This record gives sequence, structure tokens and C-alpha cells, in this order.
Amino acid sequence: MAESRSSMRVRVALPLPLGPYDYRVPPGREYAPGDFVGVPLGRRAVTGVVWDDAPDAALDEAKLKDVAARLPVPAMRAPLRKFIAWVAAYTMSPLGNVLRMAMSVPDAFVEPRRMSVVAVSDSAPDPELDEPGVLTPARKRALLEARSGARPAAELARAAGVSGGVVKGLLEKGWLETHEIDPPAPKAPDAGHPRANLSEAQRAAADILAGRVGEGFSVTLLDGVTGSGKTEVYFEAVAAAIAAGKQVLVMLPEIAMGAQWLARFAQRFGAEPAQWHSELGTRERARVWRAVAAGEAPVVVGARSALFLPFDRLGLVVVDEEHEQAFKQEDGTIYHARDMAVVRARFEGCPVVLASATPSLETLANVERGRYACVELPARHGGASLPKVEAVDLRRFPPPRQSFLSEPLRAALREALAAGEQSMLFLNRRGYAPLTLCRACGHRLQCPSCTAWLVEHRLHARLQCHHCGYSAPLPRQCPACTAEDSFVACGPGVERVAEEARALFPDAKIDVMTSDTVTGPAAAEEFVRRMAAREIDILVGTQIVAKGHHFPLLTLVGVVDADLGLSGGDLRAGERTWQLLHQVSGRAGRAERPGRVLLQTHMPEHAVMKALVGGDRARFLAAERADRQRHGWPPYGRLAAIIVAGEDEGLVERLSRRLGATAPNDPGIRVLGPAPAPMAILRGRHRRRLLLKAGREANLQQILDGWLSQTRIPDAVRVQIDIDPYSFM
Repeated sequence: MAESRSSMRVRVALPLPLGPYDYRVPPGREYAPGDFVGVPLGRRAVTGVVWDDAPDAALDEAKLKDVAARLPVPAMRAPLRKFIAWVAAYTMSPLGNVLRMAMSVPDAFVEPRRMSVVAVSDSAPDPELDEPGVLTPARKRALLEARSGARPAAELARAAGVSGGVVKGLLEKGWLETHEIDPPAPKAPDAGHPRANLSEAQRAAADILAGRVGEGFSVTLLDGVTGSGKTEVYFEAVAAAIAAGKQVLVMLPEIAMGAQWLARFAQRFGAEPAQWHSELGTRERARVWRAVAAGEAPVVVGARSALFLPFDRLGLVVVDEEHEQAFKQEDGTIYHARDMAVVRARFEGCPVVLASATPSLETLANVERGRYACVELPARHGGASLPKVEAVDLRRFPPPRQSFLSEPLRAALREALAAGEQSMLFLNRRGYAPLTLCRACGHRLQCPSCTAWLVEHRLHARLQCHHCGYSAPLPRQCPACTAEDSFVACGPGVERVAEEARALFPDAKIDVMTSDTVTGPAAAEEFVRRMAAREIDILVGTQIVAKGHHFPLLTLVGVVDADLGLSGGDLRAGERTWQLLHQVSGRAGRAERPGRVLLQTHMPEHAVMKALVGGDRARFLAAERADRQRHGWPPYGRLAAIIVAGEDEGLVERLSRRLGATAPNDPGIRVLGPAPAPMAILRGRHRRRLLLKAGREANLQQILDGWLSQTRIPDAVRVQIDIDPYSFM
């Protein structure tokens, strides 16, 4: 029920980097905090939310405009309003920018349109009578299919295997007729649906998680090795929440992870959950938003933006693969969805489950401090064993010239193929080659808008920038020396590795799985189906294949360049490389057949490689923790980044230097920079970075606010703040 407060004026927050603004309440009306309302803004009408802040009583009423109307959707509940205000304050973003994420579907604020379906009319000929010249085979199929029930025209055409023109022709003849109906409610998940057989360890963990539903706010890390059945365990907490009449939010880092997850959910609960991600159409997004607000969507699975949905009675939040960097939003309002999920749950008074086989140091530090509980699953489910991990020293076994697969890895691939098993070749680098240069003069092809080399994608016959999306064909002539057909690919990408594998194993069925080839849930589902159907012998992929997938016949994983993530100055480089390689290794041997992992590396003595080969997670993490503590890096210290960007390089440089000169002078604070960002030009804008480093208890927002207030920021320059940065590009 909306909170009531009678007033002649209200404050309205708008999904814009403006306001909130005061509006007058027309006589005879009353609005309460959380009401969605239409209001005038200049010459246009916008949708906003009546906010909790008190209006400015000193503001001249003659300057106020009237609230136009309350919109026909449930009011935004107080926990979500508090969450939005908290996120805005924490990220130092305008309130309206955060509110926009909770109001991302304009169609949700108007009365939903009815659904148009087609059905057989009384005048239609009988499709079962073989009357010559009356029905074509296609029309006959369509009418026969239409007898099984009314449905949208496009759906009927797909089911009957005919074109949309066939259905349109039947409508024009009057043999099909159109009806407007309310969309049918999707089948609800059933908490009592037959569940999986859990092991004793899984049952104990599930009982703990389920027991926390309804007991208020808590955070629990579900720490289980790959293949231990973490999903089935937290499904029991989901079931407990559904049985209690609560809603559940499950967050996945990538849409492509969803295909097998959705199938397992449907098997456990007899129906699919509501989905929330960027691939949904406008109408479906509006339907899901309204269903969530009305409490009619018991379970929602989605990407990080699902965190801002208007749940009516949220009772459980699950963050799967909590360590994933994909949970960090780098554009617009910069936030980490894992951390914000904990805050949302605190405002809602419900438990959070953070699930991972490779938990982040941030989460483990919270377990150490007693802020989070921890439930462990140390063994794989069903008696499966963890794969044997071996390092292939590329100094001893260098691949042949212009090749990237060593002889030990080639031999392992031959063995897997001979045994009728599947293999995976992993390289976290999209495209054919990371660098394209002229063999005549050495000129490198660079993005015209970014400080990034163009990546060749031979599957599409294009050069692409993976930072701004720029794309162009490979030029016939070098722009530097005019030599023709002189460009050569340097280094491997997954397409080049797949090319080498096809040359080595011409009879094998080989395919590539990357974010370029798997662009949504449907494509991911098709890849999963093909792997399960043995239509792929060797899968070559990037990090999209590293997590969440269960392929019983996949027994061999070959990591083409295990050293790839260890270069550069990223403080989390070792941790991320260990997480990624551990996750991709976990795809092997998940059923009764044992798994094997080969890591091609030039540094087998590196701590990451030794931890993976020896299975010594504890020692590796202890060393990482000690190093971070010694230097005061997160999670034992705090960071904030300031990114200055603009088209005028001189203006960006001068402002950056002014900010550096006015940096806080405090012994507990250190400011690094300004310096050109590693990606010094992005989308045509020059970039400089400053990094503020402080103790764990420091109030970064207060420090930054005082610092930045000393300098006027020109309109032509954008200053962006990243609290707790994960990317240093």
C-alpha cells in the first residue's frame, strides 16, 4: 500500500540528470511518495515518481506547474526508492540517472495493449476435404494448424511451416479472422514440483539456504567446486521463497549462460521464469516490468539491470558466478551489480546468495570479517572427479612456425577424437588475429576513434574495434606505403585457432563460440543443443564458454595461451586469470568420464599456473590476500578513479593537471596521476585518469566531493567517477 501524505505540492524525481522538481497538486487530488505521475517539463510531458523529499515551501507557487495525472501502474515501493537514492549517493551520480534504470520501459506506463490472434472462421472450407482448386497445400496446413487454437499470426505461420503471406491471404478471404484478447498469463513455477536427488552435502547446504528465506537480511556465499551442483542447491532456496509467496531475483553475468540454466529451472519447477535482458522486445519488457510490479512474476532471471525492477515482495536474491567482471557496469552510472544486489536485499529485508566456484577476494574478505556466512560444496556431484590439470611449457614444446597448438595438445586432441569424446580449445581473444600490419613497412591498422589496434574477423571479412564498434573491410593497399595486398595477421584469435584445428583434423566437426557468434539466448541455446547432440567435436571459444555450461562428453580442455591475462598493471590480473582458467578447466570431465586440462604457458612457475596444476587454491588466495594487504589494495583498501574525457586534448590535459594540483593533502590518501589512460582515445575522446587510494574506512564520496568542488568543469569536458574501479582502461 502506498504511503499517504496530503500536500498542495509534491516533489517529483525525473529519469533525467535534472531535479527533482516541485509540482503543484490540483484541487481534489492527492499523491503519495512512489506514485508514477505525468508532469510537464518545458514544452514536453515526462513521467516521474513522487519522491520522499519535502517540497521547497519558500518556492513561489506561481512558478509551479500542475501534476498532470497518476499513471496506471503500482506505486514504486519505499525499499526501491531508498535503494535508488543510495546508489546515486554511493556512485556520485545524479538521482535521475539511477531512476532511469528503474524506468527503462516507457511502454510499461501505459495501459497494455491486447494481443491480436487469428482463428478459423465459420466460413472457412474444411481442410480435411480434398476439394480440387480450393486450398493450396500451404493454406491447408495453415487451416489445419489453426484448428488447434487461436494464436498470433506469426506464431501460426511458424507452427504450420508457411510464410506470413499465406496467413495474410487466408485473412483476406475471411477464412481466418482476427480477435483481440488479453495475453495469457505464463505458467507459474511450482515449488512442489519433483526435485533433483541431492547428495547429503547438497541437502545440508540447501537446508541452510532455504532456512534463511523469511528470516530477514543475510548474505551467504555458496562456495562450491565446478560441477558440485550449486544451482540445484540454491534452487531449494528459490523453492522456499516461492512457497512463502515471495518473489526471487536470480542474476547471471551473461545472457549466453542462460540456455542450460533455463532448461534446468524448467525441469525443477515445471515452468520457465520471467526473463529480463537487452534481447527482449519492447512489448515483452513492458509485460515483464508490469508483472514484476504487480507481484505476478514469482521468479525473474536477468542481467545486472534486473536489479532495478519494481519487485512487489522480493524475498530472495541470487547472484550466480558472483566473481564475474560482467557484473560491473562501466558506462553511464558505474556500479557493481553484485555489491548493489546486497544493498537492494538489505533495503528489502531478504537474504542474498552469492554463488561461485572461484569467489572474489572481496567476497572472501567479507566472509573473513564475519559479514557474510559461507556454505561449502568441496566435491563434484555424482562421483565425478575434478579434471587433471597439466602445464605445457611452451619453451620446451614450442608450436611449429605460424602455429599455436603444441604437440602435447595436438596429441591430446587426437586421443579425445579417437575415443569419441569432445574437446574445447580456449583462447580469450575474439577474431582471427589481434594485430594486422603491413609486411612492407610495418604499419599497424588502428581504430580511427580509439587507441586500439583493429582486430581482423575473417568470418565476416572485416576489421573491427572491440571498444567502440568501428568496422571496415581490410584495405587492399597500405595507407602508409601504398604496398598492395601486404597486410598480414599477427598472433592468434579464436578464428585462427579454429583454422589450425581444421587443418590438423579435417574430419572433425569444429565450431567457434564467441560473443560475435552467440548474440543472444536463442543462439546460445542452439550451441548447447549442438554440443549435446554431438554435432561438434572440437569447440573453440572465448570466455563465453568458460562458465555455466555442462557438456557430459567434454573431456579435454586446451588453453591456447594461459599467460594472456597476466600482462599489464591490473592489480586483479592474477586473481582474474586464476578464476577464468579454473572455470574453463571445470568444463572438462563433469560426468563419468575423467577430464584433462592442458595449459599452454611460457611461465609454468607462475603462482597462477602452480595453483591450477596443484589444485592449491588456498595457498594462491592466501598469497594474493597478503600482497593486497601489504600494499593496501582492495579489499583491504579503497580506490576511486576519476576519468577526464573530451574531444579537445589540450583542454583535457589542462583540466587533469588542475585536478592533480588540487588533490587532497592527507597522509592517509594517495593520488596517482594524472596520466593518459591505457585507452587514451576512446570513441574520439581523449582520456586522462587519476586514481585515489585510501584506507578501507575512508569516505571516498566526501573526499571526492570536496576535491572536485574546487575546480570548475568546462561543458566540453566530462568528468566521470568510478567508485571501486574494476577496469583500469
